[in-house]
Amino acid sequence: MTLRRYRHRGRLIVWRARQHRKGLEHHTRGLDPAHAPFWQTRRYNWITGAVFAVGAFLFMAGCFLTLLQELGIALSAFQVNIVFFLGSIPFTTAGYLQHFQSANAAPLDRKPPAHPERHIRLIGWQPQSPGWLSTIAQFVGTVAFNFNTFDALPAPTGWVLQDLVIWLPGMIGSVLFLVSAYLAYIEAGHAYLSWRPKDLDWQITAINLVGCIAFMIASTMAWFPSGPEAGWIPLVSNLNLWFGAFCFFVGALLLMRESRQAAHG
Repeated sequence: MTLRRYRHRGRLIVWRARQHRKGLEHHTRGLDPAHAPFWQTRRYNWITGAVFAVGAFLFMAGCFLTLLQELGIALSAFQVNIVFFLGSIPFTTAGYLQHFQSANAAPLDRKPPAHPERHIRLIGWQPQSPGWLSTIAQFVGTVAFNFNTFDALPAPTGWVLQDLVIWLPGMIGSVLFLVSAYLAYIEAGHAYLSWRPKDLDWQITAINLVGCIAFMIASTMAWFPSGPEAGWIPLVSNLNLWFGAFCFFVGALLLMRESRQAAHG
């Protein structure tokens, strides 16, 4: 369930799952913002978006350095790869902040009480919630990118080992990112396919979905071959990686903008 309309004391209430778990709908449902937990405050949502933006920016910077390296600029593989690894850390941090929020969201089938019991859940279990499924897939995907980028410091020798410890974690992370982005897109659009460009939450999830598709293309093309490969393959892979990171960066900035919708924090 991602959308529900009902009347409360004669007032039409529109309940949306994404706004519910982020605490963006307290003012529309007559809830007291003073009782909102810290993970549903404006500051928490803003920080999450800002940390995502840092990670995306570092990935964009890493792609730019890779391009300079291919143009003959004297940059070592370590100098380039350390930027990607540093970028993976904010991704994982923000990914967990977002999942923690989902794990501790009130149940979807009832209005949260005015004074809810605060049982902190580190992971939680809400498989009926597309938001929870999306954020857990995203968080695990970010951890896979931690392995993907760390194992390249420095890259092992031999194409088999490189594919095993670098390419495979990157592919796993990209698949999980794509699953996560589509679930978030469903949650925001309330349909398997939707077109709601005037809605900020739809804009965020749609642009992140495009970015995840670009990441998927980049990861697929980053396979280490056993022999020579066409020179355009690494270039196209790097351009897709940059574009995906750019989409994430824009989505993160929109997350920060969305945090202003919270009437508390």
